[in-house]
Amino acid sequence: MNGKKLLFVALACAIIPTSALFADIFTDIESGVAITGYNDVRIPADGGTPLSLARETPSSPVPIIRLRIGYTFSDTHSLSLLAAPLLVRGSGRLDEAVQYRDTLFSAGSEVESLYRFDSYRLSWQWNFLRSDTLSLGAGLTGKIRSADISLMGDEGYERRSDLGVVPLINFRVQWKFVPDFSLLLDGDALWSPYGRAEDVLLALQYHRTDSTEFRLGYRVLEGGSDGGGNVYTFALFHYLTAGLRIRL
Repeated sequence: MNGKKLLFVALACAIIPTSALFADIFTDIESGVAITGYNDVRIPADGGTPLSLARETPSSPVPIIRLRIGYTFSDTHSLSLLAAPLLVRGSGRLDEAVQYRDTLFSAGSEVESLYRFDSYRLSWQWNFLRSDTLSLGAGLTGKIRSADISLMGDEGYERRSDLGVVPLINFRVQWKFVPDFSLLLDGDALWSPYGRAEDVLLALQYHRTDSTEFRLGYRVLEGGSDGGGNVYTFALFHYLTAGLRIRL
């Protein structure tokens, strides 16, 4: 088990007590496919060549899986942990020469790309409005992102990795328009002068029982940063997903 998985398990054990008195423990699993909308890179931001991974090294839709565990306490507050990995591989022929980090990839050369964006999040949410038909919640999320962008070809191999912590604001809107079905809008997002991050789901939910929910939805994952002379990267991914949430 690697270090990131150990950290995830340790945090899960820390926030979910063995005796969850007055608590509603839940698990949520989501799977589907992710489709690249755009993926623009320039590394270094000053001096590097603007490169569209989506155009120059196109990729097929990739499978995804996301796992959330947590619990609700005092009826209106919840803590949860999310693991949301993403790995996209592509290949193609460059239309023009590309300077990526310390390597110049020549025009017309065959290259392969790897884009990895793994997200681990600890979230607190307050459900400040609850009725038979409408539920509204908001809170804070601390995200650890582990990212890699690699480019490889006959001229060489270059990789740019990054590990950082990002604060986000979370929100949840659920409208139960008929007894067994609801619409869900749920996400984490934040904007700043240096970049932005949005991870938002719109889904139709089927409430099979009081403790089990199925859903089908569309998720958008978008954002990036313009870190001055260091790195420029912005990407958009479209997710088609199915999910299951179980309260224990």
